[in-house]
Amino acid sequence: MYTLFAIEEEITMKRQWKFIVVLVIGAIGLLTDNVFHIAGVAEVMFDIAGAYVSIMFAKEMLEDLKEGHWGIDVLALIAIISMIITRDYWAEWMILVMSTGGESLEDYATGQANKELRALLDKNPRVANKLVDGKVVEVKVDDLQIGDQVLIKPGQQVPVDGVIVEGESAFDQSSLTGESVPVDKGVGDDLMSGSLNGETAVTMEVKKLAKDSEYQSIVELVKSSEAQPAKFVKMADRYAVPFTIISLIIGIAAWVVSGDFHRFAEVMVVASPCPLLIAAPVALVAGMSSMSKHHIIVKSGPTLEQLSKAKTFAFDKTGTLTQNQLVIQDVLPEAGVDQEKLLSYAASLEQQSGHIIANSLVKGTDKGLIKAVSDLEESTGNGVKGTVDGNTVMVGKLSYVAPDAKIEKAKTTAVYVSINGKYAGQITFKDQLRPETPETLARLRKQGAKHIMMLTGDNQDVANAIAKVAGVDDVRASLLPAEKIAAIKNVKAEDRPVVMTGDGINDAPSLTAADVGIAMGAKGATAASESADAVIMVNDLSKINDAVAIAKHTMKVAEIDVTTAIVIVILLELVAFTGLIPAFWGAVLQEVVDMITISLALLAKTEPKNPKQTGL
Repeated sequence: MYTLFAIEEEITMKRQWKFIVVLVIGAIGLLTDNVFHIAGVAEVMFDIAGAYVSIMFAKEMLEDLKEGHWGIDVLALIAIISMIITRDYWAEWMILVMSTGGESLEDYATGQANKELRALLDKNPRVANKLVDGKVVEVKVDDLQIGDQVLIKPGQQVPVDGVIVEGESAFDQSSLTGESVPVDKGVGDDLMSGSLNGETAVTMEVKKLAKDSEYQSIVELVKSSEAQPAKFVKMADRYAVPFTIISLIIGIAAWVVSGDFHRFAEVMVVASPCPLLIAAPVALVAGMSSMSKHHIIVKSGPTLEQLSKAKTFAFDKTGTLTQNQLVIQDVLPEAGVDQEKLLSYAASLEQQSGHIIANSLVKGTDKGLIKAVSDLEESTGNGVKGTVDGNTVMVGKLSYVAPDAKIEKAKTTAVYVSINGKYAGQITFKDQLRPETPETLARLRKQGAKHIMMLTGDNQDVANAIAKVAGVDDVRASLLPAEKIAAIKNVKAEDRPVVMTGDGINDAPSLTAADVGIAMGAKGATAASESADAVIMVNDLSKINDAVAIAKHTMKVAEIDVTTAIVIVILLELVAFTGLIPAFWGAVLQEVVDMITISLALLAKTEPKNPKQTGL
């Protein structure tokens, strides 16, 4: 079964061979005409090649018509047929060079623009050094199993996600997280596949299969984005009908005025739509490449167009606008209970738990307050019980620690504490707002956002508190996934396109419902990243600003490029109308226009002007 890149390379090779064949028959024709003076050989060869290319164009036109699109290959087809009729076989050859050469130039430009995306796949780890009975055995990465131990030598990539069990080293995670400096890792620290080891060998234990690991999730997203460029031509098709009509009017008028069919043929030669077919694909692929450099994977060209026009931005709260890392908000002891003692006892009991609330409690407590615990018992889903300083302490749900206490439950996340069977107080937590969130939303407004929503399943009070600091103007709380979808679908037509950003599995349906779904994918492959149109591969919400800025810049370049190509071609048609451009030189000028078009399209790969200040 072919891989995506193998198929692409095969298509590219076929196009290159067509171009080479056209050049070869041109050389043969030059020899037979001017060296051996054998009449008719060049014309027959060119006509056979012209007929073949015309059939290919006709098939593509039929496919476009089946999909309800009127493509612009009709002008190239008319130009070739016109040259065959007028027997201007050298001009016919130039059109063939232009058509097949244009495809080759497009492949080259697309390859250059897409270099960053392909680099990810080229670095994909394929073999690993597995430790078997103390010996190193080289195995395929796909054959590694959870629990296997793997040696990561200096300078090697981590093949799959795992945890260090021996040694310590610095790891370059820049291609995954955007961190500019290597990160020190030791025993017990997690390793992401695709990160690069420094100068010391370490041994890690496999925690995820290759297909589920961090780097492989990026690879799959890149493959998905690579599958889309064929759709880009539809942008040029929007200009197909008016451009075709204008060109045919000029050509027919030239024929009528001059009374010479050759004049019509000359106009059709310069009217060939090759520059229009190249402009949009190269610009949009260049934009996708620029996105990749900013750690944003875009899965299709149309996503860029939608993102550039977005008017409404909707966000999940937890893990998107916030860090999904709880911090202690308040320590609220009952009368007669010391606040420090309440915090000390609660943190001491929770120090052995892996629950997110327990981790946040221990992390937020001074280490000097954490005491030894004996007789520790855990009630799954309820809390923990143990002895601290000779006191029986319980920490967890109110119904577990003090079911008879007559107190109002906290409106935010909280744990409750009892000492020696008596309710002692509560500790509340809050989710931390991402530090970049307020500026990100402010910049979105500068970039054209008219409406910013928060769609969350959390309670209204918590949502309002976050929204106030973040700068969200429309808060929808206590929503089920279906209600999030309804909120997105009910956005008015004048406020579309809608961009939804989320990170959790429950966000996947909302991302699909939005015009553009963006997943925060720094933690690896999830249902959200699989459902999204774009994935931010670093833990940085402000990348949405970069995405919008790059999309706007890309579409501006693409529109200018297409418009420039149309203007140049129509001016050439008007000159051809007068008879000043013979068919052969008209075809040569078309090649010049192709080069101008590609050069302009690659400007989409450049950085948008002042992106950090304006987002544009």
